[in-house]
Amino acid sequence: MPVTRRTLLSTAALCSAAALVTRPSPAGAASPPGDVVGKISVGYQGWFACPGDGAPIGGWWHWSRDRFQPPSPANTTIVSWPDMRDFTRAYPTAYPNLGDGRPATLFSSYDQQTVDTHFQWMRTYGIDTAALQRFNPMGDEGPTRDAMASKVRTAAEATGRKFYVMYDVTGWTSMQGDIKTDWTNKMAAHTSSSAYARQNGKPVVCIWGFGFNDDGRPFAPAACLDVVNWFKARGCYVIGGVPTYWREGKNDSRTGFEAVYRAFNMISPWMVGRTGTLDGLDWFLANVNTADQAECNAYGIDYQPCVLPGDLSTGARRHGDFYWRSLYNMIKLGAQGLYVSMFDEFNEGNQIAKTAETAASVPAGSGIRALDEDGTFCSSDYYLRITQDGGRMLKGQLALTAVRPTQPTTGTTPPPPPTGDLARGKPTAESGHTQTYGANNAVDGDAGTYWESTNHAFPQWIQVDLGSALPVGRLVLKLPPGWGARTQTLTVATSTNGSSFATFAGGARTFDPATGNTVTVTGSSVQARFVRVTFTANTGWPAGQLSALEVYSA
Repeated sequence: MPVTRRTLLSTAALCSAAALVTRPSPAGAASPPGDVVGKISVGYQGWFACPGDGAPIGGWWHWSRDRFQPPSPANTTIVSWPDMRDFTRAYPTAYPNLGDGRPATLFSSYDQQTVDTHFQWMRTYGIDTAALQRFNPMGDEGPTRDAMASKVRTAAEATGRKFYVMYDVTGWTSMQGDIKTDWTNKMAAHTSSSAYARQNGKPVVCIWGFGFNDDGRPFAPAACLDVVNWFKARGCYVIGGVPTYWREGKNDSRTGFEAVYRAFNMISPWMVGRTGTLDGLDWFLANVNTADQAECNAYGIDYQPCVLPGDLSTGARRHGDFYWRSLYNMIKLGAQGLYVSMFDEFNEGNQIAKTAETAASVPAGSGIRALDEDGTFCSSDYYLRITQDGGRMLKGQLALTAVRPTQPTTGTTPPPPPTGDLARGKPTAESGHTQTYGANNAVDGDAGTYWESTNHAFPQWIQVDLGSALPVGRLVLKLPPGWGARTQTLTVATSTNGSSFATFAGGARTFDPATGNTVTVTGSSVQARFVRVTFTANTGWPAGQLSALEVYSA
């Protein structure tokens, strides 16, 4: 598995703000509109596989650190959890169930239906072009990458989207020769597709990684220039995925690459990990992007800055404000096209694809942030809808506005918490019962029937399965109204998976016929599917007893 871009490239965020530099007029495009100029492009990894999907690489490719073991909290690369509702195939993991009790499953990019679904989303939300990431194809992932290119081609042709090959040279020591061989023998064949992206009439190729100041990309300027010119000589329009500070040769960028950068047809500087604040985006606009655009204009190069939704795992998204500021700043600047990082990068937290909305849709106890992480409910397609509006603004179909027009939901609101007794008629479990007094009697709504545990053997417990994780804030426990008073010592515990329980409330509770033999147990509201009441003593009988186990959200 290649080292992620985040691992190699994360830098301290620049948090000082500066006044925005406003250009007197939009920059003039070096090239006319095509499949990348004037368009929204997204980075498409397509790099997830699961056992049983048929992928040659085998295992949990990019979902796990050890791909031969299922992803779990101790063996994972996952930062965000996908919304799985649109996929026909799902693969079970070793994560706990989701907060609502559903199994924690993941998709495989190797399934054609997954790729088709992703490209259908692109069509629905106005995404023009996908940049298919291609790491070193000479290694063990090569055959899987080859197959993914064909799957992407099929999906793009079916949905009217465009795609192009984006080589990532990270860790590719023999890149200079291998990349030419790979293009000639494999990837060039895809340019015959009506879906292959063209700019200025030429097939588009991107090379990501020249000039970065790290050990993963040690290539000399001469070798890089040779590769760029080789592709151009074969009639390609070549995009350079370059360091943030490509123009200045500092921080993430090495010096001596000026001739390489000026040989590209389009420049697309990296921005992931550079800032997580609105002030930081404004700082880059004033101090980096504006001069980048001027440099590109001066040399007849198209400028395609990187725009990004923000890292969900660090709380940078601000329910869309971060992404909209990123889009607005670059469109205001006059950029020739936009590159969204990324479409499906759930293992780096900057994906725009449909994502889990709430804690009910991520593995219980995993700590994985959902889209409502700052308290604002966002529909799973929220960042796709923002992308759609950004594309319209880029094309002049929507007026330039600093105020995000895209709302977190589409006019629906989050479902209200359920009302009434959540336990009524639900499945039960128990430590045991005596005679015919089973646990189902406690959830049948009949005050005259009751559960009685095995006698003379504490502790004893009764449990109800609510069917899915729901907010639980209050229990009402009852005994038949004609019974004499008694005190039962009990503990209420809750769980999302039925195996790991947390204490909700407990103590000695007195059932008194004067108050209907009813006890109310309250605690801090929690998400729970399973509610268990454990009895350790009863002054009225040597067993646990209940005629009603009622559960309420508040």
